[in-house]
Amino acid sequence: MEGSGRMLVSAVGVNSQTGIIFTLLGAGDDEGDEEEKKEKEEKKKQRKNKKQDGAVENRKKAKAQDGAAMEMQPLNSDEGADAEDKKKANLPKKEKSVLQGKLTKLAVQIGKAGLVMSAITVIILVVLFVVDTFWIQNLPWIKECTPIYIQFFVKFFIIGVTVLVVAVPEGLPLAVTISLAYSVKKMMKDNNLVRHLDACETMGNATAICSDKTGTLTMNRMTVVQAFMAEKHYRKVPEPESVPSSILDMLILGIAVNCAYTTKIMPPEKEGGLPRQVGNKTECALLGFSVDLKRDYQTIRNEIPEEKLYKVYTFNSVRKSMSTVLKMADGSYRMFSKGASEILLKKCYKIMTANGESKVFRPRDRDDMAKKVIEPMASEGLRTICLAYRDFPVSDGEPDWDNENDILSGLTCLCVVGIEDPVRPEVPDAIRKCQRAGITVRMVTGDNINTARAIATKCGILLPGDDFICLEGKEFNRRIRNEKGEIEQERIDKIWPKLRVLARSSPTDKHTLVKGIIDSTVIEQRQVVAVTGDGTNDGPALKKADVGFAMGIAGTDVAKEASDIILTDDNFSSIVKAVMWGRNVYDSISKFLQFQLTVNVVAVIVAFTGACITQDSPLKAVQMLWVNLIMDTFASLALATEPPTEALLLRKPYGRNKPLISRTMMKNILGQGVYQLVIIFSLLFAGEKVFDIDSGRNTPLHAPPSEHYTIVFNTFVLMQLFNEINARKIHGERNVFEGIFNNLIFCSIVFGTFIIQIVIVQFGGKPFSCVALTIDQWLWCTFLGFGSLLWGQVISSIPTSRLKFLKTAGHGTQKEEIPDEELEELDDMDEIDHAERELRRGQILWFRGLNRIQTQIRVVNAFRSSISLYEGLEKPESRSSIHNFMTHPEFRIEDSEPHIPLIDDTDAEDDAPTKRNSASPRNTSPTPPSPATAAPPTAPVSPSLNQNNNAVESSNHLLPEGTKSGTPSAPGSPLHSLETSL
Repeated sequence: MEGSGRMLVSAVGVNSQTGIIFTLLGAGDDEGDEEEKKEKEEKKKQRKNKKQDGAVENRKKAKAQDGAAMEMQPLNSDEGADAEDKKKANLPKKEKSVLQGKLTKLAVQIGKAGLVMSAITVIILVVLFVVDTFWIQNLPWIKECTPIYIQFFVKFFIIGVTVLVVAVPEGLPLAVTISLAYSVKKMMKDNNLVRHLDACETMGNATAICSDKTGTLTMNRMTVVQAFMAEKHYRKVPEPESVPSSILDMLILGIAVNCAYTTKIMPPEKEGGLPRQVGNKTECALLGFSVDLKRDYQTIRNEIPEEKLYKVYTFNSVRKSMSTVLKMADGSYRMFSKGASEILLKKCYKIMTANGESKVFRPRDRDDMAKKVIEPMASEGLRTICLAYRDFPVSDGEPDWDNENDILSGLTCLCVVGIEDPVRPEVPDAIRKCQRAGITVRMVTGDNINTARAIATKCGILLPGDDFICLEGKEFNRRIRNEKGEIEQERIDKIWPKLRVLARSSPTDKHTLVKGIIDSTVIEQRQVVAVTGDGTNDGPALKKADVGFAMGIAGTDVAKEASDIILTDDNFSSIVKAVMWGRNVYDSISKFLQFQLTVNVVAVIVAFTGACITQDSPLKAVQMLWVNLIMDTFASLALATEPPTEALLLRKPYGRNKPLISRTMMKNILGQGVYQLVIIFSLLFAGEKVFDIDSGRNTPLHAPPSEHYTIVFNTFVLMQLFNEINARKIHGERNVFEGIFNNLIFCSIVFGTFIIQIVIVQFGGKPFSCVALTIDQWLWCTFLGFGSLLWGQVISSIPTSRLKFLKTAGHGTQKEEIPDEELEELDDMDEIDHAERELRRGQILWFRGLNRIQTQIRVVNAFRSSISLYEGLEKPESRSSIHNFMTHPEFRIEDSEPHIPLIDDTDAEDDAPTKRNSASPRNTSPTPPSPATAAPPTAPVSPSLNQNNNAVESSNHLLPEGTKSGTPSAPGSPLHSLETSL
């Protein structure tokens, strides 16, 4: 870049800076974590060894019988496992979601309960009908009445299916999708561009945020606010008249030529706005300083264009300075330098005085200046920059420009400026909200520790009297590494809980810190870490974090690609809004669950009990489907679109293991369920007396709709509508109407559902099994529905702590709960995909069943062909015969079968004895063995010698006449081959 190189050393592959970044980024899967990878490989090897040992034992048993048994390799062989591993490696990594996992598990549990209830309902209805008709009434089965009986059975089946449809919460996935999609759309307005849907939900559980300083906590608009020049410390930018003109001219010339020519101060876009800063922000601050001193840097640049610069030493992280050399008219050279004050002042031996002349600058003077000027500036959060120059006279000849140490020495200090990057006005309040919400904010910056500490204090990350620590990158690395230079998690665990500021840090330090916090087990609850970053080097940390925030304005493409959410305004307060939306998603799902489970419990119990007592469901099939539509589709849309409130930030994060249904929610579900069941059963068994109408119970098969059952249906629906308002609060709040008009979707759905309910009841007729009701009846139904709200207040008055019997529900599956056989495949997963697990288990069972049946059919066919051969059909080369099958051990049944892994390895051991029995010639009848006695294709068949001898004796009746086991057969004959093999 500078044109002064003598040798180029290039690093390639993983050793280059790009290679290091992409190694940490993952090439993604292991995220550079070699130790974890080794541990996982060890576990896999141990499991494989166990399986191989079992397989070797089985093979030895088989070989001991001289190849008599048909040997089947276990499907979990090395080749199968390797193929499985390769297959897994090629599959794209799925996005895992804690919430999705909990919901899937809960939905499966509810679905199973619903299936059991619906099956019991059908069985009870059929049994009651059969007992009542054919035993109590003692009626005979009349052939002409068969269609009527079938209609009854179909009716019972429809009721069972209806119970199942209502019980299965198919609206859960819909609620999650709606909630996330709605949140993502709204988050765009809050300057959060969500790239991965589950990041929105994860932010609700965030416990730590590691944030950059420049541009995120600060405005990234550098300005010079203090200066030390001409032996005077100016607390604000001095007036040009107060500075000696010789110093001022030299200073403006140095600033103009020693800043990149691409850096400029542009006029404001709007009248009255601030000038636009283009290019390096620190250089923009210096150019702005020259403008504040009433001098035009552009005039100098026009006189000295970039191509006239004699030499440029560009800024880099080693030099911490930038220098530009000009060739003067008399043949001498003048070099202007700027850089970190603590570094550049050490190379100064002169300083400009108040009269415009230079004087000697001793080490003692430098120490005084550091204490009186630089430290006070840094303690106020200012970045200190030193501006200096050096003349190379003609008499000394042309310097050796490649000898950088000599060139960059003997400088004369012109000025030390304090550059401020003001804290964003909204940041301190945002950080206070985070701390109140139980989220720890840490600052990770490249600035020096004094500046970082000052900014952290201004932001509120550090508070007076706290015993939190601030570390520099070097000290951090020294503390976390052992004598061999390896990072130890135990050492990180001693530091991170109290660490609040990491200064002078590299991107690798940031990655190490984030990984250390995530992997830590010091705190029982696993930390959920969010990270902000803008540079390419921040990619690994963004990728490793649970949620990575990239800067939309200052961020590079690599940073954006590695992130989960992009902050379009580069503002920290937008992260707080992301936390609010994340928590709101969790609460929205909980609200929907509270409402849906109440409807589920009541509807299923009403249908089940009513069917068992009255032999008919009080809620007809079409009515139940309408209720299902209300509680699934409409409710998920209404409750999943609740806007977030500041109250969400007044509680601690839920944590990954927090159940979906809290004890308070369980209290609300059971309380409302009791109220609704009491009302429904009262109307069902005493409603005709209260309203003075005909009873709808025990009506004939095709009887017209009754007022009685219409009132039951109408009251049930209205109770759900009013309970939907109750479901808006899940933490025991009393005011369920708070903010209800902020959600127009909710209001529209509740009002729209009520209108449709009126239409269904008044005009639905026979399709909906309804009769038009009077005004009085409608008012009573509405009053009973409104009672849900009043009853909700009673429930809120009962302290949850008193109800010891209440349990939580909706926990995620922990790894401890999963069998060892399935853990091997979950080792590489952060979260458990419950839906895939359930599906996979079903697929394995299905394929195993098919596989067994195919194997059994082949074995039976082999025995059949053997028997037909004994009867005179000699086919010596037939591969189907049992003898030739045994004389060609290289051919195996499983060669043409897919490798289906076992769900439980113990199956192979349990089924082995059964396989031995089925393999002996005793079972040579044409009938296939039952699945219960058939062996899986995975267990090797190895009958014992005694069994074989017994088998020969007992199978004499199968041999052709005149041939018994005591008579030796002719060598080479098929029968001799059979005897030999047996």
